[in-house]
Amino acid sequence: MSNLSAFFAQNVNSEIIEEVVISDRFKDEAGKPIQWKVRSMTEEENEAIRKSAQRKVKEKGMITIDTNSEEYLAKLVVSSVVFPDLKDADLQKSYGVMGADKLLRKMLLPGEYAGLLQKVQSINGFDKDINELVDEVKN
Repeated sequence: MSNLSAFFAQNVNSEIIEEVVISDRFKDEAGKPIQWKVRSMTEEENEAIRKSAQRKVKEKGMITIDTNSEEYLAKLVVSSVVFPDLKDADLQKSYGVMGADKLLRKMLLPGEYAGLLQKVQSINGFDKDINELVDEVKN
């Protein structure tokens, strides 16, 4: 039998924060690349983000839910980035944009943005193949 107390909220590492270099272009005073801080989130937070990127679409009398995947992923990234503070008005102003998602698109090169998205997906558990998860559960 397993120890059920391991699943109690107070015994679980509920938020993981990792530091990662997203770009070599952002350097500190010593010329070293500055690390970004990226955090994990709960499924409850993820669900709220997903719902905020959904729209009801009426087609031929039927109503369906359509998720804008680009909007969802942008909001997922923004919610996961702890540092730099993407909601900082001065930072947004320096790039001539309003909004954290627009700031990221202005700050980062396409490959850097893709790398950040990959890190966010990884820290939130989206990097595992379903077959790997099945094997883990078996063990």
